[in-house]
Amino acid sequence: MTLLTKTSEEQNPASATGKGRVRAFPRLDRFFQVAERGSTIAREMRGGLVTFFTMAYIVILNPLILGGLNASTAPVDVAGGWLPAAQVGAVTGLTAGVMTILFGIVANLPFGLAAGLGINSFLAVSVIGEVTWPEAMGLVVINGVLIVLFGITGARTAIFRAVPRELKAAITVGIGLFIAFIGFVDSGFVRPTKGGPPVQLGDGGSITSVPTLVFVGALLLIGILLARKVQGGLLIGIIVSTIAAVVIESVFRIGSSGPSNAGGWHLNKPELSGTLVSVPDFGLLGHFDLFGAFGRLGALAATMLVFTLVFTNFFDAMGTMTGLAKSAGLADKRGTFPRLKSAFIVEGIGAVAGGMTSGSSNTVYVDSAAGIGEGARTGLASVVTGLLFLGSMFLTPLTAVVPIEVAAAALVAVGAMMVAQIREINFKKFSVALPVFLTIVTMPLTYSIANGIGVGFISWVVVRGASGKGKKIHPLMWVVAAGFLVYFARGPIAAWMGG
Repeated sequence: MTLLTKTSEEQNPASATGKGRVRAFPRLDRFFQVAERGSTIAREMRGGLVTFFTMAYIVILNPLILGGLNASTAPVDVAGGWLPAAQVGAVTGLTAGVMTILFGIVANLPFGLAAGLGINSFLAVSVIGEVTWPEAMGLVVINGVLIVLFGITGARTAIFRAVPRELKAAITVGIGLFIAFIGFVDSGFVRPTKGGPPVQLGDGGSITSVPTLVFVGALLLIGILLARKVQGGLLIGIIVSTIAAVVIESVFRIGSSGPSNAGGWHLNKPELSGTLVSVPDFGLLGHFDLFGAFGRLGALAATMLVFTLVFTNFFDAMGTMTGLAKSAGLADKRGTFPRLKSAFIVEGIGAVAGGMTSGSSNTVYVDSAAGIGEGARTGLASVVTGLLFLGSMFLTPLTAVVPIEVAAAALVAVGAMMVAQIREINFKKFSVALPVFLTIVTMPLTYSIANGIGVGFISWVVVRGASGKGKKIHPLMWVVAAGFLVYFARGPIAAWMGG
């Protein structure tokens, strides 16, 4: 019962602004503008915890994507090199922790940063077949430097402000559907079919696994708590559901999912191992070759790889930050949010840091919406998340306790919150309705925020321009739309260059 009781500070935030009761941490409050944004220290702490719990899977998943226990289980580069999973895990937690804390202090926004799933998969599947791992990470560093320069010069801010209000709202809605779809897939609630529709409910149209039932139970519990406006509803739902999952695993011994155990836990079993503390191995720090890929592939081919990285990183992060800022109520009518330029610069530094540590480009995580849904409004929540990431380097067994099925339930619940932004879109004008619709549906259907933004930009300038609204389209929209055309045609272009 005590968990459901509001503190006096939460019942009356105004009383902690200095006009009555004095806050326990006045300097912290002023630095992060906690009361000014209508939040409380306790709420920021909870939000940071929730964001970490919904992002913690990256410490486990990134090593599975980039590394392995040996050369037979890891993605091997063109020279036969591979990344040890333990070292990838260590640098993943280190970089995420440092960059999230830096982002919270400099940008004062409740966004967590970690290795981007789109880029790390691109590196492991497409890039290392042509270059070595150090050379691939060198390309990531160059990509980050370019993004930082775009931020410093104001080019990234200018592009952001050129995006119409309706498209910004559509990006938020699309991200909501996208993270909900991620949650459905990660939990096994939605699965691919062998010969019918692309996806189906569970296994053959039925929920057949216990972990998926845990997801359903967690989602309903979180939904009830949020509907009843219980303080800490998301966090309480995650903790209670995780405890239930630990009990279920200890009784039924379900095990991890695999070829012989399709009904197992999707990523990690919710159980405590005998060892709670592990010593991180930072052997990958500085393991990158800045210009090696240019010597191996030639300038044109290497430039195309950098172009792909920049476009994915640039617009994925921009769209994510747009959606998160609107979800937190920090964006104005144009979608602009506080410390915009600083946020873009620090996010670019995250890409540089990720390449230098060989953990892949670090970017803002859409999972931060869970912490925002818990009430986080300032960078203090990010500092909490970052400190927990640093701790995760030593407490990997504890990080692995929360199953992805529980984290997925939080994502679906937050996705429902973000979709509410659709009320800001006027669907009466079809020249607006079609581009925003394409933006919204392309994100979940292609599993990419950047793809949704690109399709939205191109369709906006073409449809609006052809319907006599060309003068109202910002020139930068035309430039970016043209860039996306090149981005979507990068495969044939790269083949032509290679030929």
